[in-house]
Amino acid sequence: QLQLVESGGGLVQPGGSLRLSCTASGQTLEHHAIGWFRQVPGKEREGISSIASGNSGAYYADSVKGRFTISRDNAKNTVYLQMNSLEPEDTAVYYCAAGWGFSTAAMMSNWFDYWGQGTQVTVSS
Repeated sequence: QLQLVESGGGLVQPGGSLRLSCTASGQTLEHHAIGWFRQVPGKEREGISSIASGNSGAYYADSVKGRFTISRDNAKNTVYLQMNSLEPEDTAVYYCAAGWGFSTAAMMSNWFDYWGQGTQVTVSS
């Protein structure tokens, strides 16, 4: 059974940076597409970035394009989300997920079968 654990969240000032990690156990992440989602209470979960298996492509939502970068380190069984130029609107619980579907044009939560429990990111002065 694949288990995912997010880490790296916290409180940061506007304009600051954070790097989230998604570390897997139980299975290798190498052959999975990995996605990062975020959710604010009362709003729908938003897919913000995903990376294909084999590093063959990445997707970014318009809301994070140019500010966030997704990457993977298969040796560490970990996927990262580098978040720069953070804004208060980025405040949310961030989740990583593993699955089999990938597109450079879209990202759907039902493509992902395994989910972490989330890490809180708060952007505030």
